[in-house]
Amino acid sequence: MKQKVIIRKCADYDSDKIAGIVREGMEELGAKPEGKILLKPNTVIAHPELFPHAFTRKEFLDGVIAATKSLAVNVNEIAVGERCGIVIPTRFSFKNAGYPDIIKKHGVKTHYFDEVRQVPVEIKGQENLRRQLFIPKPVVDSDFLINLPKFKAHPWSRMTLSLKNFIGIQDDRHRLVDHNQFLEHKIADLQEVVQPKFIAIDGIIAGQKMMLTPTPFPLGAIVMGINSCAVDTVGCHMVHADPKEVIHLRIASERGFGPIDITEIDILGDFPMEEVQEHTKGFAFCMEKIDDYFGDDSNLSCTVGTFPEEHSRDYCWGGCPGALQESMHIFRGLYPDVDKEMKKIRYVVGNVKGPLNLADDEKVIFAGNCTRWKGEIDGEKVSIEGQYKSPHEVDETKTKSNDMLLKTITTLFQAYKNKGSRYLHAKGCTLSVAEHVNYLSALAGIKNPHFDPRLSLGLTFSYWQMRFKRFFNRLLGA
Repeated sequence: MKQKVIIRKCADYDSDKIAGIVREGMEELGAKPEGKILLKPNTVIAHPELFPHAFTRKEFLDGVIAATKSLAVNVNEIAVGERCGIVIPTRFSFKNAGYPDIIKKHGVKTHYFDEVRQVPVEIKGQENLRRQLFIPKPVVDSDFLINLPKFKAHPWSRMTLSLKNFIGIQDDRHRLVDHNQFLEHKIADLQEVVQPKFIAIDGIIAGQKMMLTPTPFPLGAIVMGINSCAVDTVGCHMVHADPKEVIHLRIASERGFGPIDITEIDILGDFPMEEVQEHTKGFAFCMEKIDDYFGDDSNLSCTVGTFPEEHSRDYCWGGCPGALQESMHIFRGLYPDVDKEMKKIRYVVGNVKGPLNLADDEKVIFAGNCTRWKGEIDGEKVSIEGQYKSPHEVDETKTKSNDMLLKTITTLFQAYKNKGSRYLHAKGCTLSVAEHVNYLSALAGIKNPHFDPRLSLGLTFSYWQMRFKRFFNRLLGA
């Protein structure tokens, strides 16, 4: 039987209308919520002013919960769970997304995945990077997972739809493991843990180019299905993307998780593909390499070398380069003239050979564990030695803390120690967006978003709430 995917028109965030559409979708697809029901939205980051289009909207969540409650049988629990991105406490993003009011309205539970116990789950696929993944206990215990992605382009993986939304089921200690040249493989591995029983994508206002700071696109659609590969394949075609170029989708399909051929999918609903594609002719992606992305209008320039893994020698799409792009877009959102106002920075990543030809007032960030370079800076011999480890050399049971406060202190302290030097080697694999923000703010003399009053008070309060609740949960064994 062909997989079914439904595309329904929905031009605005009307919770009642969304509830009706989703209920009809569940009934048409035969998806009947039961047992422990877990809704997983995308709140990688949320803020009504600074990051208004990065997350699954509260009205969408409201409508889906209402539809779920109306059809659910033998219910043990209905809950909303997520781990947002860039080491920000999930409580912060939930509050800014307006979720607590919706959750209270419906009387459902909240699972902040950065506060609960992480459970090792064995995965058995022959091509997997690992034999186990660490997953929040509420995900492992769920009977009916509802995946609620935001319809967005992505600067590292082209699209972020159903499959990639599973990155948000891991906590900070494990999220960046394999989040490098193997990001696409990691996304496919995560499908081994649990499969969604229903998918509804918030495509009412879609996101173009970036994932944290997307440009809004009024797509006016809700996409529904029960198979992630089928849903993502349809999503790609909706915006003129070739599903085979979305590598995690291709890998997941090759592993038997679902179709990637549009002819193997029945597309239903009231928004025909031809009409959708006519509407999305101007939908924009951003798959530019950083050495081309930052041009003469910016005081940031990039030198990109070669990379260690055979399948992607020319670029690390899942790692440091993309995190640099996202961090600069955060700066631009807060400080629009940052590219001109910042001090000159050369960003070097990968195995680079030959002179850097630096300007007299230009500082250098050697980024990540795969970066190597030998040469002279101001007459001083400099040797940057790589420390890259392939997946089989990384022990996922011995990961380091990625705590927000710890990262902020350590990165800013390293920048302070190197303030008299022309260069700094920022080690890590992958260097996170948060680390990039701190290093750039220190070396380029930019205001640090972590200390911006629009963010800092809420972040600090949410952080200590998260730390207390995590400690309390550990005492209880939760």
